[in-house]
Amino acid sequence: MKHFSAPRTSLGDLDAEAAARVIAAFADVALILDQDGVVCDVSVSKVDLTLNGSAGWLGRPWADTVAADSRPMVETMMRDALAHTPTGWRRVHYRLADGSDVPILYSALRVGQPGTAGRVVAVGRDLRAQQRLISAQQAAERDYARLRHLETRYRLLFKLSFEGVVVLDSASRRIVEANPAALTLFGEDSRTLVGGVFPRGVDSEDADAIERLLASVRAVGRGDDVVVRLGPATDRRDVVVSAALFRFEKAVHFLVRLMPRTNGASEGTLISRPRARLLEVVDNAPDGIVLTDMDGLILTANTAFLDFVQVATEAQVRGRPLGRFIGRGGADMTPLIGNLRDLETVRGFATTIHGDVGTSTEVSISGVAIPHGEPPCLGFLIRDVGGRLHGETRDSSLGPGVPRSVEQLTELVGRVPLKDIIRDTNDVIERLCIQAALELTGDNRASAAEMLGLSRQSLYVKLRRYNLGDLTPVENNA
Repeated sequence: MKHFSAPRTSLGDLDAEAAARVIAAFADVALILDQDGVVCDVSVSKVDLTLNGSAGWLGRPWADTVAADSRPMVETMMRDALAHTPTGWRRVHYRLADGSDVPILYSALRVGQPGTAGRVVAVGRDLRAQQRLISAQQAAERDYARLRHLETRYRLLFKLSFEGVVVLDSASRRIVEANPAALTLFGEDSRTLVGGVFPRGVDSEDADAIERLLASVRAVGRGDDVVVRLGPATDRRDVVVSAALFRFEKAVHFLVRLMPRTNGASEGTLISRPRARLLEVVDNAPDGIVLTDMDGLILTANTAFLDFVQVATEAQVRGRPLGRFIGRGGADMTPLIGNLRDLETVRGFATTIHGDVGTSTEVSISGVAIPHGEPPCLGFLIRDVGGRLHGETRDSSLGPGVPRSVEQLTELVGRVPLKDIIRDTNDVIERLCIQAALELTGDNRASAAEMLGLSRQSLYVKLRRYNLGDLTPVENNA
């Protein structure tokens, strides 16, 4: 360590005020401490640096102002500074009231004339910017590692795919990249194929069809697949060509898939335009349509089902059990799937569908099982019948929300919370008891009220509530 060679000459008559300004300018945090480590003065030069009210540190031991795990470090620095031993830079942490952590890098030095009590000056640097830089570097490294893994998986999939895949520059139509399956289809190697103009290896009529496909994809983002004869003139085969558009580093490219058709394949291997329109209708149907595996895990779903369960994208429900959304705790799914496996069709299964944010809708489910499909699956059509089911299971004459019988109450299990079922059960019992009392007393309201232990006014209120008997104007106003 090299010190000033002639500080008395070079610094002149530097007084305490000037020294304080130098220290405050150099340090983000500066402390003046006595020999016992008690804070005598403090300077915080950064406006955004809040350390649990540093103004309140005066008169407190330095060790009491830092986090518990930093106290041994502070005590060591004080001991070394008092012994005129270089402390070096030590990391000290402050815990803020909101639970966050502020790291400060401190160095301590004893100052004062020899033989006097002197003081210890501790200067600190705010390390939050350094922490943010380290966090940003670590995040960048993680992102870079993820990109490397993604590229590795893409390269592996690109190489092993049995379908031919070529990447084209959209402006020049030149082949930028081609996988081994594409090289086999064209009957060329990468040196001759990459850099060549696409389409190639096809008749002029097929080339026009491919150009129309690429033009449609470039204009509207999609186009109908085409079937062409592709390959060397002596060994051409039927290939289904599809394309997609993507951007990479400000350049636009086509991703072209070349799917060979086997000898046994027919025109049915392509999705016909009417069939594609049918799929569009299914996706936009007002009723929810869901496809699951044989255990009820969702494979795909249309837009109406996403609205039922209150999610934005299909990816948010794919792979989740349908029972998560159907019935109370999924209890309805077990008999529903069991019936589908046994009967292969189910119609009008009444239940409730629950959204991710808590809403519930009464629905009717029809289902079909495809046990011999590849893979086997279950299909469900879900229709909102809240109004109709409400009319079937409620009696408007009993007042809003009151079931007609105990049997209908049991039908609510799995659709309505238990506390609501108990409340409705009380209403049913109360209504039946009032009816029985009126029958036993020959519709004598006073006797019925006495039998039920009610006042006449309370009985009239309940009669109005359940719409029982004909009340006179006087009784209505009671």
